[in-house]
Amino acid sequence: MKPRLIFLLALLTGLFAMPVLAGDGHDHGDSPPVANGNGPKRQPDGSVFLPKPAQRQIGVRTLPAAASELARTFELPGKVVMDPNAGGRVQSMIAGRVTAGPKGLPQPGQQVKKGEVLAWVTPEAGGNSRSLAETRLQRLRELTDTVPRKTIEEAEAAVANEQLRAPVNGVVAMANAVAGQVVEAREILFEIVDPQRQQVEALSFDPLLADDIAGASLAVGERRVPLVLVGVSRILREQALPIRFRGEGDALATLAVGQPVRVFVATRGTVRGIDVPAAALMKSPANQTIVWVKTAPERFEPRPVQVEPLDGVAVAITAGLNPGDRVVVRGATLINQVR
Repeated sequence: MKPRLIFLLALLTGLFAMPVLAGDGHDHGDSPPVANGNGPKRQPDGSVFLPKPAQRQIGVRTLPAAASELARTFELPGKVVMDPNAGGRVQSMIAGRVTAGPKGLPQPGQQVKKGEVLAWVTPEAGGNSRSLAETRLQRLRELTDTVPRKTIEEAEAAVANEQLRAPVNGVVAMANAVAGQVVEAREILFEIVDPQRQQVEALSFDPLLADDIAGASLAVGERRVPLVLVGVSRILREQALPIRFRGEGDALATLAVGQPVRVFVATRGTVRGIDVPAAALMKSPANQTIVWVKTAPERFEPRPVQVEPLDGVAVAITAGLNPGDRVVVRGATLINQVR
């Protein structure tokens, strides 16, 4: 074979053995996928780019900010309490042993009617005390002509079962009795409440606030429950003044007696601010309270704001927003998570 032919064969063999590289703008599938530049992303200035399809998917809603005069409101700690005219306690007047009533011992959540027998208490302290009392009663009855009637009645009361009756119509909130249980006198065995007529007790550490109450409310989920002032105590409790409110409607029926709540008390004073839903408030990485404002069709900016309580469902923004700004009131949590 000629030397020139051998050189050409060697050159062709080397070319076929070399890896084939794609040219500029070509991809043969070996490179990793490139991130989509049109997806939601956080901009260097802290704003968020959110395309229209993503806005529709997460349900973003905005409202224009409008300043107005709002009632100055204070948030007070409180709890749900029993209405003394619509609830009651069932206590034993004597020491004895618990026996189930005609319908059995009531359970928590069970409906009862006023006067219904919940249980009996048999007056016995243990041992043969009851049998001795019954023997004494029988002996006294045989001596009716010589023994005063009062003595016989006392002996009858010593062996009579005490009936524990429901004091009001309502629901059993607490049941602390089992069959055969030995109880002491004045021991609380049942508590009955009317879920439709519960009250709320708030504690105010400012005694002057009690004379400036124009209204009150609390939030149950996303509902605002208006409250009506019942009265203000004149005795401090833990250095605070107890204030009683009555709920309107059936919203309080979902709350339990003793459950802590936040009471928002509106005064006669006013403050100028922008009313926005409390769900619009977010926290920035610096732990600042912010809201998201839509500044362009697909751009949202965080705005640090100053807020005051309003009614538990909404808040008053007193600084950080301008009238006309479109505040995100739904979907703000997901926008705040875009990185």
